[in-house]
Amino acid sequence: MKNGFTTNHLFLFLFLIGLLTSCKNPKENIYENYSWITEICDDHPRLFFNEESFQKIKERALNEEHDIFEEMKNRVDLLIGQKIVFKDPLVNDGTQNTDHEYGTRAAEAAFVYLVLKDKKYLSLSKELLVNLIDYYNLRNEANLNIQWYAFSRINALAAYDWIYNDLTKKERIEIGGPLLYAINYMLPSEKRKTIFRKNTGGIITGFYGPRSLSWYAGLVFYEEGINDSLSKQMLLKGYDDYTALLEYRSNIAGDDGGAASAVLAYCMGAYPWAEFNFFHTFNSATGLNISEEWPYVPGFINYILWNWLPGEREFGYGDTYHYTNSLPLRAMHIHLSQMIHFYGETQPDLISQAKWMQTKVQKRQQKAFPFTRFLLTNSYNEIKPKGLSESTVKARYFENMGQIFMRSGPEADDTYALFTAGGILSQHRHFDNNNFVIFKKGFLALDAGTRPQPGLHLTHYYCRSIAHNCILINMPGEIMPKYWGVVGTPANSEKLVPVPNDGGQCERMGSEIIAFDENEQFVYIASDATKSYNKDKSNLVLRQFVFLPPDHFVIFDRVSSTKPGYKKTWLLHTAAEPVVKTNEFFTDHWEGRLFCKTLFPEEAELKKIGGPGKQFWSDGKNWPLPVLGPDDWNYKKMHFVPDTLELLGQWRIEVTPDKQNTDDIFLHLIQVGDRSLKSMANSTPVKTDDMVGVRFVYENREYEVMFAIKNEAGGKISINQNGQRILEEKFTDKVKPQN
Repeated sequence: MKNGFTTNHLFLFLFLIGLLTSCKNPKENIYENYSWITEICDDHPRLFFNEESFQKIKERALNEEHDIFEEMKNRVDLLIGQKIVFKDPLVNDGTQNTDHEYGTRAAEAAFVYLVLKDKKYLSLSKELLVNLIDYYNLRNEANLNIQWYAFSRINALAAYDWIYNDLTKKERIEIGGPLLYAINYMLPSEKRKTIFRKNTGGIITGFYGPRSLSWYAGLVFYEEGINDSLSKQMLLKGYDDYTALLEYRSNIAGDDGGAASAVLAYCMGAYPWAEFNFFHTFNSATGLNISEEWPYVPGFINYILWNWLPGEREFGYGDTYHYTNSLPLRAMHIHLSQMIHFYGETQPDLISQAKWMQTKVQKRQQKAFPFTRFLLTNSYNEIKPKGLSESTVKARYFENMGQIFMRSGPEADDTYALFTAGGILSQHRHFDNNNFVIFKKGFLALDAGTRPQPGLHLTHYYCRSIAHNCILINMPGEIMPKYWGVVGTPANSEKLVPVPNDGGQCERMGSEIIAFDENEQFVYIASDATKSYNKDKSNLVLRQFVFLPPDHFVIFDRVSSTKPGYKKTWLLHTAAEPVVKTNEFFTDHWEGRLFCKTLFPEEAELKKIGGPGKQFWSDGKNWPLPVLGPDDWNYKKMHFVPDTLELLGQWRIEVTPDKQNTDDIFLHLIQVGDRSLKSMANSTPVKTDDMVGVRFVYENREYEVMFAIKNEAGGKISINQNGQRILEEKFTDKVKPQN
């Protein structure tokens, strides 16, 4: 060859090119700069499955999940030959009836058609879509919402996608065009007037409102000739939104696990659909498994395990109703199945726990996306369930969630506790920094109130510090902040009045866990909540919380106000009426019992407040649950709950110093057990120049727990067993890392 370029040089050049090509990941950066868009299949279906994947899905529907398929078929069979009737198309809030569910029925009819190829189901799906579009347009023009959740509208888009191949070109335009524009009109826009009960939630919430529709509509109509510019715009906006959501949730989960809300009714209910539906539809449209990019999702299992109380209960954090404090398990089986489907190959250890957890929950019918179980073709049968075992880990700090869970063990007779502070989440969070909840055979120290809508109880009591086991500093004339962005939403039987001055916190955030330690002998927490209180009244609100497994807690509070006249109060809420004797009280719930002794202030007043007419007392007034009438917007949906329900917190103990001081301390010893516990351990307050504490004996152990009363949070602990010192150390000033 010319210029000295020989055949050997050519072979070497080609070899290097091949080597470079083989080393390059063909999917590298495909999720950046919208490179994935070129992978979208040209044909339909695209949503949730495609032509290639449908065969396995069909087989699953006809075999493993045959019962669910038959239930689906029966539902749509009831509609064949019937007139499609919208019962109340102009109702003020579309969530108050089931008209929107025709979107889900359209998807079910389309799916049954694809499986059985019976034209009557195709005709029904088309008829439902045509009527739905008229319904959507009617409510859009009347400036009314469709429903709080966008799920049935996602299903309507899926129905159109699934029958697309069986529509004529004219039908595709006549049905598809109006559907696209109706959905687009529902997306957030500054041009639209405010809509009553429109879900405006974005990526930091459940992302199940209208904003989530952009991705699904964009995917269905991408390059189908109806409005390619609009559909691409919606597609890219939807992708950006879901990517931002995944980044946000991944950040919250960290290395501990977690969710976009610490309220289990949300994170175990509707919230997970956002991730899983996006994973399914991205994969079905492009062939790419984007779930691999987001390995945080199964960490949620670890979070749920620490929330799980005996009897399938939960602690009742944040915006929980507190009717029963039962775990919201209705959707848990399907969410666990989705985790198994997506992460069985990459995270088998967590998936083995998911399979164990599935044995504890029922497999239930899902109204939101009833076809989902057909999609879960990856079961990983080789992974066996692995349950909880006795563990030396006594506490788990979920930093981003702002929660520390404690337990003496995993059994029904064990003691469980939750401490709330720090974190980065404000969703459905109350003014409850440094709050604690204790469970042993019953809810012995609990969060009070519930969330009626409408009703002043929610905004004027339930969310406030006074409804939690917190510290109050009463500054006369303080104006308390809004909750859910409003002063209150009174029922028709109520009059809107200002939020009462409960003496509580004005910021839901602002606390910081400054120290955390856990070992077999004790759990130690130090939390500074000063910044969550009005700076005009508070210089310091510091709580140190010690759990001594199995049954004791020592709680030390240092509180400094800007003026000695600002009354300080220590709170503990109970389900039943407490029995008070001097500086000690006890209370029962179910089979559990709690004793609590005030050691400091040395001269303190213990006062119990509650009972009928005073159980939700704040600022000189009771804030009862409202009685709703037919004119109240949520009358049909809001269940009647009596004020006397124990888990709403019928009583509380208030501890106050007998003298006015700028600086005060509170020290309490708590012991829990069953109802056979007749008295608490003998204890003695201990006081030195710079520390206070408690010394007590329980069984064959003597404990001494001391706390610094000046400067930074500090203290020490010693334990003697059978006359031998088994532990003596200072409390840490660091946060112990956990893997």
